[in-house]
Amino acid sequence: MNKIIYEDTLQIINDNEVDKLYGKTFFITGATGMIGSYISYVLKTLNDLYKMNINIILNVRNKNKLNNEILNDEHVRIIEQDVTNKFIIEGSVDYIIHAASPASPKIMKDYPFETNAANTIGAYNTLLLAKEKKATYLFISSREIYGEPSENVSIFTEEGLLGQVNPLIPRNGYAEGKKAAENMCISMHDEYGLNTKIVRLAHTYGPGMSITDGRVQADFLNNVIHHEDIIMKSEGLQSRTYTYISDAINGIFKVLLSSKDIVYNISDDQEITIKELAEILVSLSNNESKLVIKLDNSLAKGSSSFKRGILSNEKIKKELNWKPKYTVKDGFKRTIEYLKEENL
Repeated sequence: MNKIIYEDTLQIINDNEVDKLYGKTFFITGATGMIGSYISYVLKTLNDLYKMNINIILNVRNKNKLNNEILNDEHVRIIEQDVTNKFIIEGSVDYIIHAASPASPKIMKDYPFETNAANTIGAYNTLLLAKEKKATYLFISSREIYGEPSENVSIFTEEGLLGQVNPLIPRNGYAEGKKAAENMCISMHDEYGLNTKIVRLAHTYGPGMSITDGRVQADFLNNVIHHEDIIMKSEGLQSRTYTYISDAINGIFKVLLSSKDIVYNISDDQEITIKELAEILVSLSNNESKLVIKLDNSLAKGSSSFKRGILSNEKIKKELNWKPKYTVKDGFKRTIEYLKEENL
């Protein structure tokens, strides 16, 4: 296991009530993605270091994308199928995490129908499995369910008003799929008493992310890793929060193991503009990259239609004592170190 990832798994384990996981069985969809794979690494470390005897069932579409350490682990079982197909699993399952969903703007733009289906039909199939197994269920949702806020709203809270999402924009299949899946989670909880959880992630980055999927942070990292200038095609004035992956996974485990409520935002404290993010990454390039702004009014490649709105993290901080460990600069520094070590 990569040194950076291993350090992250230890930090997550030390900050959570993991004793209750002894001998449990996890079923995780999207196990080759950044979120699913990190959860898998945490469970593997619990088994390797603390002999927790956790059974790990991983759903993937292509098992060859799995890390060999995970693929060959005796505690891991692989189910190679699309989440839009019904799952048939023998034996007990204690926790189900539905993390399968395209994260690439390019895929969301070019395959909006499939993107929607991964969230909606995938949630339907995994929720039916959770109902059958009487498992605790956690859905990985997104900041995008909040949509575009009204002019007088700048912060989104879990109990606050949602913004607008236009269902006639194909790219919004991602947001609409997440919203429908959330409704199914709440419905399954109210109708059948299933223990369902929802985490809404802000922009998340770190080891395991693709640096070629078209997201802003991916493009910037790709530039820095290849000693290229960061070329921005706008003034970069949009504000966002960027959450380092281990902080996000730490929050996910807190919600899964310790929460009493259902829905929680997970986002960093530090709000920065896209231009400020570019400047941070330039500073981490050892002067091998510089920032160049070339204004271009052409349409962004599948970028979100939502430009404003920051997630409040007050609820998870207050109720679950969660707080981000890494600043944006430190988190991206770790990510760059990982990418260089892995020759990505």
